[in-house]
Order: sequence, then C-alpha cells, then structure tokens
Amino acid sequence: MPLQMKLTAITLDCADPQALAAFYRQATGFALHPASDGDFAGLTRGDGLFIGFQRVDGYRAPRWPGQTVPQQVHLDFEVDDLDEAEALLMELGATKPEHQPDADRWRVLTDPAGHPFCLTTRG
Repeated sequence: MPLQMKLTAITLDCADPQALAAFYRQATGFALHPASDGDFAGLTRGDGLFIGFQRVDGYRAPRWPGQTVPQQVHLDFEVDDLDEAEALLMELGATKPEHQPDADRWRVLTDPAGHPFCLTTRG
C-alpha cells in the first residue's frame, strides 16, 4: 500500500520574500499569511495549500534552461488562455526566457526572483 501524503506547502528561496509573495499573490489570488515578514512570507489557499518565500543571503537566481545555477524546482499553473496569462504575468514582473520548448502547449516564464514556472492550458 503506497504512503498517503498530502502536499501542504511549497517554499521558494529568494532575496526578498515580501516582493515575491506580492507577485504570486497577484498571480494566484492566494491570501497573504498574517505572520509574513521580511525574512519569511507566505500565501494560503482556502484548501490549506501554503506557498512560502524565505530570505536567503547571497541568493542566486536559477539560470533556465542552462544549469550553471540549476532551477532545482519549478511550478506549473493551468490557465484558460496562454497568451492572456503570459501578458498579465509579465505586467506583474515575470519575464519570458528566449528558450521555449513547446510554446503552443505551454509557456516558460520566470518570476521576479528568477524561478522558472510553466503555464499550461486546462484540459
């Protein structure tokens, strides 16, 4: 019988937890955790999922697709319209790397701290 585990939290390293939390709050609509501060900020969703952002001294942003500073982790988000979501996220501070392995099926963006994340269409 496989172990039953429920994902409850994801935490990303960064230089500025409050700024990165603000980006993801605007992008996802998650609520800012009231105990957020300059060293650790968090977002919560109604079902209990928590995304945390922790300050790391000397933080170095991942380099995608290269591996000089590995990406280590990335998030995937489903959206209704790739073009619309991409445009809105770029207005919030995301950037779009030149390398896009399959831009018709998904888009790779990077958050303001350099973490790559993907947008995919629903269905």
